[in-house]
Amino acid sequence: QVQLVESGGGLVQAGGSLRLSCAASRRTLSSYGMGWFRQAPGKERDFVAAISWTGGNTYYADSVKGRFTISRENANNTVYLQMNSLNPEDTAIYYCAAEWGRNYYDAEDYAYWGQGTQVTVSS
Repeated sequence: QVQLVESGGGLVQAGGSLRLSCAASRRTLSSYGMGWFRQAPGKERDFVAAISWTGGNTYYADSVKGRFTISRENANNTVYLQMNSLNPEDTAIYYCAAEWGRNYYDAEDYAYWGQGTQVTVSS
């Protein structure tokens, strides 16, 4: 069983930056593809970014491409999401997920989830 804990969320002004972290306990993340999703109030959980277990492949939603960067440090059992040029539309709860099956963009294809961290971007 993998426990994931997100951190780094908060309130930031439009144009600002945040870095989210996802730390794993109980088991190493090094063999898992990892993803970040977000869910705004009243909306579905949407794909944001994903990274292969080696870190060699990264994937992004069109809405964040060029602004967000996903990375991982397997030695520290941690995955990051650097978010730049934030805008109010990025406001959501951000979730870390581990071990996708076939489709990195499909929330239902992930085996493990964190509890989420709130990101609020003010205009």
